Amino acid sequence: MNPPKSNPLNMFALEKQWLLLIVLSIVWSSLAGGAQNDLEGLARTSADEPTNILLLTAHPDDECMFFAPTILALLDTTAMLRRPKMHSLCLSVGNADGLGEVRRHELARSLEVLGIEDGRRWVIDRPDLQDNFTAEWQPEVISDVLRPYVLEHDIDIILTFDEHGVSSHPNHVSLPKGAAHLLSTLPGASTKPRPRLFSLITVPLHEKYLGPVVPISTKLALSIAQLWHRRPRDAEKTDAEVATTGTGTQARVPVAVSGLAGYARALRAMMQHRSQLVWFRWLYVSFLRYMWVNEWVEYV
Repeated sequence: MNPPKSNPLNMFALEKQWLLLIVLSIVWSSLAGGAQNDLEGLARTSADEPTNILLLTAHPDDECMFFAPTILALLDTTAMLRRPKMHSLCLSVGNADGLGEVRRHELARSLEVLGIEDGRRWVIDRPDLQDNFTAEWQPEVISDVLRPYVLEHDIDIILTFDEHGVSSHPNHVSLPKGAAHLLSTLPGASTKPRPRLFSLITVPLHEKYLGPVVPISTKLALSIAQLWHRRPRDAEKTDAEVATTGTGTQARVPVAVSGLAGYARALRAMMQHRSQLVWFRWLYVSFLRYMWVNEWVEYV
């Protein structure tokens, strides 16, 4: 009796199923865990004490919509040799719609979810620092407000938006200018250098709403960069050469990538801002790159 012949169509279907399983497993493993590149540079000083890091934001919900991957990575004790002290200063209560007091309490609950302790988080409500989509805040005003927090809490690093403010919101755009103005007016000291200022890199619009694709592509890029810098000829370069090459500059960009657990925690923090959860913000948190990945550059 002749053995049954194998059906090529069945074999092809089986191969497609295996290929799909392999692809899905790769995607799952890429999303499951977080990743970092040179993030320790944001939490390292010459002193023996933990670094004091201040997150400077403009409105309640900025902290979770734009900065959550970095906050969570910096406060992850398993990833850092010395856990930094995270502080948060929000320069308005977001009172554009008359919900300032509601949003103040929402911010406190969000920061609790993200892990920034009570006593290290503050929100400002001043007439000259109101939530306003048509006007920039004055750098001198921001500097004056920021100064006592930086000095009293011995801040080493300030994290905020860059000159594009992610969304071009004029309040966001004002923050690096105000922080830079403060640093330029602080006296230099031999015992402790001025704080360093880092800005969240604004990406082009076509890259901003790629959602879960971003952590996968970023992790792949980081892996390739690490392999590139492990080449024997790179080991022979001087620090100055590495700092001036294109690949050297890329390797020194601090990057925080959240995994699924980090994204879920950022989403839980955003859920505390119930007054802001209109339909289009659900689209933001579903597809916004910054819920997954933060890339930083030192503001000079």
